Amino acid sequence: MKRILIIEDDLLISSLVQFRLKKDGYETIVVKDGNEGIKAIDEENPDLIITDVMMPFRSGIEIIHHARQHKPDVPIIVLSSLGEEEEVVLEAFNLGVSDFIPKPFNPNELAIRVKRALR
Repeated sequence: MKRILIIEDDLLISSLVQFRLKKDGYETIVVKDGNEGIKAIDEENPDLIITDVMMPFRSGIEIIHHARQHKPDVPIIVLSSLGEEEEVVLEAFNLGVSDFIPKPFNPNELAIRVKRALR
């Protein structure tokens, strides 16, 4: 069973993502801030990381940077509000993220992109 780490401070969004991915048979680990996210990357050995950009304590960019140093082959999908800086999204892609999904998003589209990233 594939393990997916969800790093998202919005409880509604993290619950929605977790519900949809569990429905597809994935094991999910949910954390609510950047510090917990970095700890989970090191301890949980995820097959995929889904992270928000703007979060408490550490940004999604810091999380992506950490993941690339410690788990270079793990795909990363970034969730971010449409209003967030284009430069941040560009930096995320330069660090090697697999995909970007703007909020609000369709849970079915997320499921398709997760499946594609895990291929």
